[in-house]
Amino acid sequence: MKSRLDHLDLDKQIREKSDYRERLRGLQLKLLHAQRLLQDTPRNLVLVFEGPDAAGKGGVIKRMTERLDPRLVRVWSIVKPTEEEKKHHYLWRFWNKIPGAGETAIFDRSWYGRVLVERVEGFAKKEEWKRAYREINELERTLADSGSIVLKFFLHITKSEQLRRFERRAADPYKHWKISEEDWRNRRKWNEHLEAAEEMFARTNTRIAPWNLIEGNYKWFARIKVMKLLVKRLEQEFGDL
Repeated sequence: MKSRLDHLDLDKQIREKSDYRERLRGLQLKLLHAQRLLQDTPRNLVLVFEGPDAAGKGGVIKRMTERLDPRLVRVWSIVKPTEEEKKHHYLWRFWNKIPGAGETAIFDRSWYGRVLVERVEGFAKKEEWKRAYREINELERTLADSGSIVLKFFLHITKSEQLRRFERRAADPYKHWKISEEDWRNRRKWNEHLEAAEEMFARTNTRIAPWNLIEGNYKWFARIKVMKLLVKRLEQEFGDL
C-alpha cells in the first residue's frame, strides 16, 4: 500500500521565473497584511517545518519572512539539545520559544525530533518516542486552546534529489557549512526516516494541527505552495487579505 509521501507528485514545478516572482510578491504582501492584523490580537502564529535534510525548509522560511516586520517574528533552528536542556523533559526547551501575543515563531525542525531522528538514531527509548505522540498532540491542543494558530509543513524530496543537493553544497564554499557528517549518516537510514514520518502523520495529523505535505523537488513550487496554504489558513481567521 502506498504511503502518504508516495502519493506526492514530486515533478510539480513552476517553470517561468517571472511567474514565480509575481506569485511570490503577491503572497508576501498578503502575509505582511496578515502580520499587521495578528499584531492587534491576543493570538499568535506557530509554524513547524520538518522534512529530509536539504528539502528546502530554510529557503521557504527565508522567502516567507523576508518582507515581514522582523520585530514580530522569530525563527528557531532546532539542533541537538544542550546539556542543560537534557536535564529537563524534552518539551521544556520549546515552551520558552512559544511566541507572545501578536507574534510569530517558526520552527526549522521541532518537537517532532523525538519521533523522527531521535527514534531512528536511538537517542530516545522506544517507550519514550511512543509516548511522545500523545504528549505532542496535547502540546498542540494546549497551544490551540490558548489562541495559537498552528500550521505544520513536511517538505519532501526524492533520495536522488537530496544527493544532488548534498553534492552541490559540498562543492560550494559558500554553502559547505550546510552539509555535515550527520546529514550523510541520516541519508544512510533514508527508509527508516520515511517510516518514522509516516507513523508521525498517522498519529499527529489532527483537526487543530494538520500536516501539510509539500512537494519539494522544485524549490519555486514548494515555496509558493507553503505560502498559499499559510495565506489560506490566515484568511480563515482574518478574512480576505
